[in-house]
Amino acid sequence: MGRDGFIVPLDIQMASKKKTAVSRSWISIDHNGKGTILDVDKYAIMSRVQIHARDLRILDPLLSYPSTILGRERVIVLNLEHIKAIITAEEVLLRDPLDDNVIPIVEELKRRLPLVNAIFQGQGEEEEQLGKQNDVDIDSQSCNVEFPFEFRALEVALEGICSFLDARTRELETAAYPALDELTSKISSRNLDRVRKLKSAMTRLTNRVQKVRDELEQLLDDDDDMADLYLSRKLAGASSPVSGCGAPDWFLTSPTIGSKISKTSRASAGTIHGENDVEDLEMLLEAYFMQIDGTLNKLSTLREYIDDTEDYINIQLDNHRNQLIQLELFLSSGTVCLSIYSLVAAIFGMNIPYTWKEGHGYVFKWVRGVHHYLFSQYPIEVHQLEYLAMAFERSFFSTLE
Repeated sequence: MGRDGFIVPLDIQMASKKKTAVSRSWISIDHNGKGTILDVDKYAIMSRVQIHARDLRILDPLLSYPSTILGRERVIVLNLEHIKAIITAEEVLLRDPLDDNVIPIVEELKRRLPLVNAIFQGQGEEEEQLGKQNDVDIDSQSCNVEFPFEFRALEVALEGICSFLDARTRELETAAYPALDELTSKISSRNLDRVRKLKSAMTRLTNRVQKVRDELEQLLDDDDDMADLYLSRKLAGASSPVSGCGAPDWFLTSPTIGSKISKTSRASAGTIHGENDVEDLEMLLEAYFMQIDGTLNKLSTLREYIDDTEDYINIQLDNHRNQLIQLELFLSSGTVCLSIYSLVAAIFGMNIPYTWKEGHGYVFKWVRGVHHYLFSQYPIEVHQLEYLAMAFERSFFSTLE
């Protein structure tokens, strides 16, 4: 391709696993399932598929864009997590083909696209042998196949992203439920930190699943957006009646001219081929919408289980807190009881002459009697009672002096 880049066979690139994928690496897969690695820049991609820079910027891995499925005049821009692709009516351009998460998508595209193409060719040959239709009728019928090339590629991408998110959800469930049960049986800092990390991972995964679900729901709610995804139908409407559904020369057309085609002309051309009929695509999107919605329900169930566990832990902590409050109240009551003895000792320890101190020598006998009584009732705390009695005696006799 000159200064824009070079083309390398796919088999050589797959065999050399030591070579890492760069940000400008793409793979092109045609309707025969043949893959070709393209090491080109964004300008070469824009010139190849006739796409604007603002749409190509959505596929930039350095920029954070939400999950998006955009239908343009000649391409479908697909940004679903790690799957960043440009789908045309003749080929699929997939970014970073050597990534570990993208390799299964590449293999699935190479496996399924040739099979569909062979079926379509077999149907065309059978119709030619029977002589039921002429060449023009065969070309018209091949344009109205139930699932054209772009829908097959879109189905592989949706199946890949739904399976990927569902697998991540199952892994999270496998790690989360035992951790929550362990935290319920034993509350510790290690278990709390483990559950905190799992909850953070669940929140991030829920946001990713929610974005994909919202994009599919938004696409299902708008028939015009779904009609924009019928690339083969739009090509058939733009082509001449003699050529059937032969693809026009895309590479000689300017993207600026293509973007200026009015919606009125597009609608008039698409009405001939039933542009308003989006039932096939709607059924395809609804199937994967239900699958991604089921994944979101699993995460919602996991979140509810985490919330229930947090409520149970809070109840246990409140119970322990109430026990500590009861112990504190018991200790406070004991402190008040002991402070009475200190008050008596303080009263007798005051060095102030009072008349009631004279002629009360029998008080010593009462003090000793109380001391022996407490000693017999509470032998465990004898050392404390000894100290208290000695302090009381010293205070009492110092007062009498």
